[in-house]
Amino acid sequence: MKPTTLFLAGLALAAAVTVNAKLVKQPVAYEHAGVKLEGYLVYDDTKVAADKKAPGVLVVPEWWGLNDYAKGRAEQVAKLGYVAFAADMYGAGVVTADKDKANELASQFYGKPLMAERAQAGLDQLLATGLVDASRVAAIGYCFGGSTVQALAFSGAPLAGIVSFHGGLHAAPAGAAAITKAKILVCHGAVDPFVSKEDREAFIKSMDEGKFDYQFISYAGAIHAFTNPKADEVAKATGLVGGIGYNAAADKRSWAHMRAFFHEIFAVKK
Repeated sequence: MKPTTLFLAGLALAAAVTVNAKLVKQPVAYEHAGVKLEGYLVYDDTKVAADKKAPGVLVVPEWWGLNDYAKGRAEQVAKLGYVAFAADMYGAGVVTADKDKANELASQFYGKPLMAERAQAGLDQLLATGLVDASRVAAIGYCFGGSTVQALAFSGAPLAGIVSFHGGLHAAPAGAAAITKAKILVCHGAVDPFVSKEDREAFIKSMDEGKFDYQFISYAGAIHAFTNPKADEVAKATGLVGGIGYNAAADKRSWAHMRAFFHEIFAVKK
């Protein structure tokens, strides 16, 4: 039996044994460029069925790796009625709380094709579930993940849209405008110390010159990682106080903006 067939059979079994549960949660093993990965698939089986395919959302984690925060966001997305897949960028079980290690892990991707390619591997897994309408797929990412979904969009991936939450901003590369299919929503902390004025201006300039369909929303007083309720705790533990921090208002508003964006790109009535 082919791996894809086994995977789909596993999904059917999971749905059968959780018939009374709303959320089906399942680790998914896959591989990219010789690296063994493990993503996290989640969907509401009262809203999603193989015979009535739903929009899909790829979720790309912060630079800490595929931790509970990223999985929790995937679950929140699933509760909206979408099929969510939290991608693994580093390798099965590779998660850290050490900022130096996180920087080391993330650095292998920045400015390299590997960033979009590894994210595409996760997108392929989402599409392989058989539960997703391939014409209605988006990707969202946090911090490092925000940069990743930008790179994925610029690679020409078949996405209806992307949402970058407090992601690093990277100007669209030459030729990206001609192949980018995704509409773009950037949810940005207005006083994020990790994104320079020059990077912000270069990103917006590339959007305007390339005539991308984009929205850029800045949240007053918000710094890096403003959507993560544990950001203040992490900041103290890692010496990043003043660099990262939770902002409840920005978190709530950006989630609402994402939902409105999804309603638009997926053509779902509010």
